Amino acid sequence: MVDNILARASMLNCLCLEDSAVLLSVGDSIVLQKIFQRAGEVKEKVFGKRIVLFAPLYLSNYCTNNCLYCGFRKDNKDAVRRTLTMGEVTEEARVLEAKGFKRVLLVCGEDPKRSGIDYIVGAVEAIYKNTGIRIVHVNAPPMDIFDLKRLKTSGVGVYQVFQETYHRPTYEIMHPSGKKRYYDYRLNVMDRAMEAGFEDVGIGSLLGLYDYRFDVLSTIAHARYLFERFGAYAHTISVPRLRPAEGSPLQNMPFPVSDEDFKKIVAVYRLSVPSAGIVVSTREGEKLRDEVIHSGASQISAGSKTEPGGYALEKFQISNFKFQNKPVEQFSTNDHRGLEEMIASIARCGLMPSLCTTCYRVGRTGANFTKKTLSGNMEKFCQANAILTLQEYILDYAQNGAKELGITAIEKGLEEIKEPDLKKEVMKKVEEIRRGKRDVYF
Repeated sequence: MVDNILARASMLNCLCLEDSAVLLSVGDSIVLQKIFQRAGEVKEKVFGKRIVLFAPLYLSNYCTNNCLYCGFRKDNKDAVRRTLTMGEVTEEARVLEAKGFKRVLLVCGEDPKRSGIDYIVGAVEAIYKNTGIRIVHVNAPPMDIFDLKRLKTSGVGVYQVFQETYHRPTYEIMHPSGKKRYYDYRLNVMDRAMEAGFEDVGIGSLLGLYDYRFDVLSTIAHARYLFERFGAYAHTISVPRLRPAEGSPLQNMPFPVSDEDFKKIVAVYRLSVPSAGIVVSTREGEKLRDEVIHSGASQISAGSKTEPGGYALEKFQISNFKFQNKPVEQFSTNDHRGLEEMIASIARCGLMPSLCTTCYRVGRTGANFTKKTLSGNMEKFCQANAILTLQEYILDYAQNGAKELGITAIEKGLEEIKEPDLKKEVMKKVEEIRRGKRDVYF
């Protein structure tokens, strides 16, 4: 049965829920290895060897919600709170840009007075105006259509909201107060976002709050629903697993998810919704993240700070009064490697580090993106743009061993381009970058 399912998945056919459920039920280690291998193969058919890198940028840790698992929760009375000024937002983005990042994900707590729509739009505009960051994505609380249209107009690429758990009774327990307690308003935000003009949206479940099989299947069902209604699957599916958070009463997973379960979940997401970017954050440790990029994951964060002002604090290490008391983190991270280390690690694994931001800026989004990925026509763009962004990174930012590993990855990547005309064009653009041109893409 599993072999038949994997054969269908190899054709880039999105699996039905019954097939996904079968794969989630597998416990035999030999069969699991088949699933992991096939997920890696499907990922390469869709996106090539590239692994996209990004960083979260936390704007504010003020929140009016009381999520039991979050350090930002309103009743965390010991939390040091902070909302960045526009100048501080710009500085955080500049620190990330100086490391080589070209895309950031803005994150904030839900407090309309301190981080409402005017503030978020202002942050997006400040980053575009004052830095070289090329695309800004946003993970922000659910909004109405009017505010979502404003957010889209500001230049945001992907709008991301996690349902946390689709199991309604558990959701009600985990969200006792605040606007977030309204399950349906949160669930329906992706409909509002796509009606407001967002072609690319991101979803996910917080693993460990409830039985992962239920939440994973519900996430897949949500992605399928979006396709049926709007012609595009969820652009990204994130795979966060519950981590300890300072001031949170929920320090252990109510429903534990092992590392082997986690790897299976990543693989099942990839096989079930092959067009989606499967995102694994620094909640997970080095070893596990190095494994899942071979079994379905296609996007990972690097060097993440989950408190407002964290990047500037790390850079300057100053005793300024702003930093005497460190703002509370949303959760504790588990992989502390910076961008350069991650690029070196990915290249060492035989994969292609990518800082690409192209699709959001040239209209390869929504239904168009879904069509290209499921037909196998996206891989050549991903490979080419990964090579170009890595060449730019090597010249402008890379040091130590990352430079040599990056050069080797580029040479190997060029060899793997199958179309002679495309290979010629990529080599031409690589040379343009070497001569000083920047932001070159297909």
